[in-house]
Amino acid sequence: MTDDTGLLDPAALPRRIDGVDSLEELMSRPSRALVEDLAAVEGDILVLGVGGKMGPSLARLARRAAPQKRVLAVARFSEPGLRDALERHGIETIACDLLDRAAVERLPASPNVVFMAGRKFGAEGDLPLTWAMNVHVPAISAERFRRSRIVAFSTGCVYPFADAAGGGSTEETPLDPPGEYAISCVGRERMFEYFSALHGTPGRLFRLNYAIDLRYGVLHDIAHKVKAGEPIALAMGHVNVIWQGDACAQALRCLRHCSTPTSPLNVSGPETLSVRSLAHAFAERLGRPAVFAGSEAPTAWLTNTVKAQRLFGPPLVALNTMLDWVADWVACDRPSLGKPTKFESRDGRY
Repeated sequence: MTDDTGLLDPAALPRRIDGVDSLEELMSRPSRALVEDLAAVEGDILVLGVGGKMGPSLARLARRAAPQKRVLAVARFSEPGLRDALERHGIETIACDLLDRAAVERLPASPNVVFMAGRKFGAEGDLPLTWAMNVHVPAISAERFRRSRIVAFSTGCVYPFADAAGGGSTEETPLDPPGEYAISCVGRERMFEYFSALHGTPGRLFRLNYAIDLRYGVLHDIAHKVKAGEPIALAMGHVNVIWQGDACAQALRCLRHCSTPTSPLNVSGPETLSVRSLAHAFAERLGRPAVFAGSEAPTAWLTNTVKAQRLFGPPLVALNTMLDWVADWVACDRPSLGKPTKFESRDGRY
C-alpha cells in the first residue's frame, strides 16, 4: 500500500481491505502528487461541512499530506464520536451551524477553504431546508470567505441526462437537470459564481459523481443486491465512479488549480460503466446470479472528465480493484452505512 517514503503506491495496493480502520488508513494515505500540490499552496485548510460521508476522509488526508499546515474542520458534530476521532488525528474542530450567519462570521479566516456542506437524502421531505442548505449556506460561506481560495463540492446531477454513448457532459454543457434537489445544486454553484465574480475569489466547482467507499456507493449498492438476490433496476443503466480516496485527493489538489472567477471541474472515473456489466462482474465474484428489472434508457447522468485527467492524471485506484474490494467487503458482511445512493432515480427525487 505504501512505498518507502510512506506515500500511497498504486502499484502495491492491497488485495482486500479487512475492516474500517484499514479502509480509513488507505483512503487517507496521500500520493506524492498531492503532497507536492499542497506544499505549493500557502496557508492552512478549513473544511466546511466535514460531517458528511467524505468529510472525515478528506480532512485526515489533508492532515497527512500537509502536516505543517493546520487543518480545521467545521460541522455541527451531531454524530457521536466524530469530533473526537478527527482530533485524535491532529485535526482541529469547530462546532458551528452553517445556517447561522453570525456563527459563520466568527469562524477563523483561512487562505484555503473546502466547502462540503449540502443536503441530498431526504431532500424531498423538507424542500425549504434543502434550498437553505444548498443555496443559502453557500451564499453565507462564499461571502464570509471571499478572500480565500474555495473548492466547493458540487455534483454531476447539475447536468441534464447525457447520451450513454456520447462520452458524458462536459463542463460547457448547459445546466438543465431534472428534480428540485438537482436544481438547488445549480443554485449552490450560482452563489459561489456570483460572489467569486463580485470579490475576485479564486475557486473551483467540484462536480463529483459517484464516490466509492466500501461502506456505501453505487458499487456497494449493486453488490449488495446481487448477494441478496434482489433485482437491480436498469432504467439508469450507466454510471461513472471514482474511488473516494482519489476524489478527496483531487479536491485538495484543486486548491492549487483554482481560477478567478471560479469554474467547474468534472471529477469521476474515466469510463462510462454499464450497470448490467457491473452486476455481472459482482455475480462472478460473489457466486450469485444477477437479477434485473427493466431495461436501460439511452441516457444517464454521465460526465466527461478529460479536463480533470489533464490536471491530475487518471485515478490511482482502477475499476477492477474497486470491484474486488467491494465484492470481498460485501461477501464478508463488513459494515455498511445503510445509505443507498438511489442512483437508479431518473426523476431527481431523493
